Amino acid sequence: MNEPVFRAEAARLPDGCVVTHDTGAVPHLIAAEAAGGLTDEIAGATAVLLERLAATSDVVLLTCSTLGPAAAIAAERTGKPVLRVDAALARAAVAAGRRILVLYAVETTLAPTRALFEQAAAGRDVEIDYRLVEGAWGRMRAGDVAGYHGTIAEAADRAQSGMSGPAYDVVALAQASMSGAAALTCIARPLTSPAAGLAAAVTCAGNR
Repeated sequence: MNEPVFRAEAARLPDGCVVTHDTGAVPHLIAAEAAGGLTDEIAGATAVLLERLAATSDVVLLTCSTLGPAAAIAAERTGKPVLRVDAALARAAVAAGRRILVLYAVETTLAPTRALFEQAAAGRDVEIDYRLVEGAWGRMRAGDVAGYHGTIAEAADRAQSGMSGPAYDVVALAQASMSGAAALTCIARPLTSPAAGLAAAVTCAGNR
């Protein structure tokens, strides 16, 4: 479901960057949702897929937050860079402001996302809150992509206006599928993972 998002972002990359897409991890995401989170078995199966992709790529970028921990497993086994798109987002967010709100749409995203943001925030004077955008994922599952993005944009605007408490300096959209909401906000554009993740991948590939 994220392929069009990343294709659009990849079109902005420098000449010479070749980006291919693989949706083979989608069944693993569905399994994780059904299991209520990422299990060791699902993480292992995802890592096998990532290892296969690493064999023919300079860098692999895992775009699913829920499956994110599988990236470290694959990177250790292959010795190739296997990056998490949300790790780049976390680094960008903690560099951009002190009061940060991370919005997410799927419950299974919270645990891996929280771990990444806390790692990125270590030693920094920042406050990070996490908030589920109620009802958003149901719209996405029903095929209402416009409603999905609209619901997320409204949540981001409320967070930065102070309507739901003290205003946040930075709003980060935890899942790549949420990035379409950024253009719909009226106050400040939230940070999204596709731009941050692809930039990190290009830098990593250039350093090899």
